Amino acid sequence: MKKIQSLGVHHITLTGADRQSSIDFWEGVLGMPFIFDQPNLDDPDEGHLYFDPGDGRLITIFTNENRKPVHNRTPTDPGCVHHLAFEVDQATHEQVLDRLAERGIPNSGIKDRGFMKSIYFKDPLGFLIELACYTFIPPRGSSHAEVMLEAHKLRVARGDKAIGRSHLADAVLLIVERSQLSLSEDRGARNPYG
Repeated sequence: MKKIQSLGVHHITLTGADRQSSIDFWEGVLGMPFIFDQPNLDDPDEGHLYFDPGDGRLITIFTNENRKPVHNRTPTDPGCVHHLAFEVDQATHEQVLDRLAERGIPNSGIKDRGFMKSIYFKDPLGFLIELACYTFIPPRGSSHAEVMLEAHKLRVARGDKAIGRSHLADAVLLIVERSQLSLSEDRGARNPYG
């Protein structure tokens, strides 16, 4: 028996309301280019809109002109999707609160998660959206996931509750020392001012 190895998220499809409400939110609020649309090939009464969330992959929305936006929170029962998180850079993240306020969109304010900062708000259908910004940059040739794995190991070894900035900084150091060679036999910390 062998695993089926995934290579990343191919696309995520959500049930939307009407076509224009979907375009107004996904492109008009979140800036995702509207790439193409076609009929929902499984339901001729629905449209299928495709947006690029910024990494060339796809967010797709099923639309129906008879569905109108509702503002209730979407279900969070077991098996339901709780929220979608989209990455933004630090400069954009610092502008999110003002840009949501311009539209009158309520939000959570900034939540510092240690390894990232998050802002939560609902789309016009009540679906929870998160805009997240990492608080670290992975070393060249590695990924955020690799840094998080190392930071987790450090956190557990130190008995800490959650990943903090020191775990991230030390994880980056470990990855760099492991992946980048040096002529020095001892790469330990030094004090050249002492």
